[in-house]
Amino acid sequence: MRNLLNFLIHYSTWFVFLFYVVLSCVLLFSHNTFQQSIYLSSANIVASKIFGAATNVTDYFNLRTINASLQERNAQLENEVFNLQNEINGYRTILNDTNALTFSRRFNYVSASVLNNSLRRPRNYFTIDKGASDGVKTGMGVVDQNGVVGIVNVTSPHTARIISLLNETQHFSVKIKDTPFVGSLSWKGGDPATAYVEEIPRHVRYTIGDTIVTSGFSTTFPEGIPVGTVMARVRSADDNFFVLKVRLTSDFTTLSTVRVLQDALKAELDSLTQFDLRIDE
Repeated sequence: MRNLLNFLIHYSTWFVFLFYVVLSCVLLFSHNTFQQSIYLSSANIVASKIFGAATNVTDYFNLRTINASLQERNAQLENEVFNLQNEINGYRTILNDTNALTFSRRFNYVSASVLNNSLRRPRNYFTIDKGASDGVKTGMGVVDQNGVVGIVNVTSPHTARIISLLNETQHFSVKIKDTPFVGSLSWKGGDPATAYVEEIPRHVRYTIGDTIVTSGFSTTFPEGIPVGTVMARVRSADDNFFVLKVRLTSDFTTLSTVRVLQDALKAELDSLTQFDLRIDE
């Protein structure tokens, strides 16, 4: 207590000075319109900057939640687009047939975050934070906001391992957009931004920059999902076909959020394929 009193006595002059300064400011800004307006303007500017900085910090920490929400919404919209496209195709091919209604709810998406990702190995994989309990199954296609990125390989209850498109053993059925000509896309190692489409007939016309999309000839991906764009033509060992060098639409170096494609007809279509195999045996 004595130390506190000694401190107050020692600095009493400063305390009296501060008291009169505060009192002068109160009297000045309370009874003079011009000074009061300056004070309010300055206070508003300072407060705005403080609140702006606080908002920026809050928004930064909310970006992950906002991004997840946007990805979910984007997945819903893409799902609606695919279902509408298939519904239209169904009505075109099965006009007046009630079975056409089954096309309207064929595809669905499960949004997931990438937990880890490899790029430089001959056989690359990545892991996502969704698994069997979320409806993810082996063989399902995986895409991001730009295009195809892989196929589900192994699942656990809450995670799944994905065979990356950057895997030398994996092949994808693709075609040049707006043409019926189908080829096989695969990654040859090295550059994670490029792949190659083989088995394209020599008579097919194309231009640099044409889009490569999924063919729809498998139960993994529906038709029309972007895969890449044509960069150049390379020499092929078979004179009846040529090979296209393709720049992939997805950036695997920044892969963070993906969507697993669920096809309601996949099990049924796969069972028919297995039936054909048993007959051949």
